[in-house]
Amino acid sequence: MPRSERSPLLLAGLLATAGISHFVTPRPFDATIPSALPGSPRAWTYASGAVELALAAGVALPRTRRAAALATAAFFVGVFPANIQMAVDWHHRPTPFRTAALARLPLQVPLVLWARGVAKGGEGRS
Repeated sequence: MPRSERSPLLLAGLLATAGISHFVTPRPFDATIPSALPGSPRAWTYASGAVELALAAGVALPRTRRAAALATAAFFVGVFPANIQMAVDWHHRPTPFRTAALARLPLQVPLVLWARGVAKGGEGRS
């Protein structure tokens, strides 16, 4: 399989893994939900997991790949406040946890760029 065909499937796999994790172990995700959002953190955790699963399916399918990859880029931007919340809330945790929380912040940039690249590669395919 050519590299250009693997990249969307790897992105879909990342999204699917993250989406499933929201349902299997929701508690860590609940803790990242900004308190400014209305409703239960668990509802936001499940909703974001469902969105990640839907995006994974869309990115995996050539027919929907471009739109889903653009939506994925927007999703990665949209969840950035949760990553900030995690970094703020975890300032008192042991160093490995603090480091992981802080490392997530700049990692959003390559994720957004990856999704945009998949969208560009998906143009004209069906």
